[in-house]
Amino acid sequence: MCIKTIAMDDIDRYLYEDLNEKGDITSDALFTDEQATGIIIAKQICVVAGLEEAKNVFSRCGAQLHEKVNDGDKVEPKTVIAKVQGPLRSILKAERLALNFLGRMSGIATVTNDLVNRCQQINPKVTIAATRKTTPGFRSYEKKAVRLGGGEPHRQGLYDAIMIKDNHLKYMDSITDALEKVEKNRPNVVVEIEVENEHDALIATSYNIDVIMLDNFTPEEGQKTSQKIREKNPKILIELSGGITPDNISSYAQFADRISLGYLTHSIQNRDFSLELR
Repeated sequence: MCIKTIAMDDIDRYLYEDLNEKGDITSDALFTDEQATGIIIAKQICVVAGLEEAKNVFSRCGAQLHEKVNDGDKVEPKTVIAKVQGPLRSILKAERLALNFLGRMSGIATVTNDLVNRCQQINPKVTIAATRKTTPGFRSYEKKAVRLGGGEPHRQGLYDAIMIKDNHLKYMDSITDALEKVEKNRPNVVVEIEVENEHDALIATSYNIDVIMLDNFTPEEGQKTSQKIREKNPKILIELSGGITPDNISSYAQFADRISLGYLTHSIQNRDFSLELR
């Protein structure tokens, strides 16, 4: 078996999902100690991500993966990205989980890289960031894929940055009340506030915060408000989010410091990889 029932980490848990306590009963019924070699092929243009994780999966199952490219490399269809070798049963146990890592992470990295390149042709300083709209249990890998595609992971969770959002403000007397409370109780972390109108954005410029997120602004509204924010407090980073897609993202690139969109992790299509045994 290539799983553990005590002190499981992510890889162990994902393997257990496939193998449970019984293992790969099909391969165990057909094979004994046969050795095998195979190659992993990218079937589409993509930015490769997930090789490190795939290598770990094969290793846990008693096989070896040897990279032919690196995570973050852009490859053409039919590119051999890795070679695998070891006991046939080990390779077959690891195959699907390893390819799932590669497919999901490469899909995210590829889309991120495309948006980064498109936006930075317009504004070389703008960055593209993910959100917390991620797959439960897989966030760290999806955020890593964003980085490999040239984007920013943004905050990892609720614990590593203060972000005042609309549902916080609904239970505060005012935006001023919220900002004053954060200033009194601020830990040593980034502070960001999400605003839905220019009035609140300009109020926020008077406080010791790091980021103002303009949420669901049109490109015209966003550009106008961004200019006023910079006139009042040029140190504040301006983030645009809400309703931004690959179809309209270019309209925000010129004036944004950062653009965040859930699309990077909740709407992408996996890239296709195959394992061919030789």
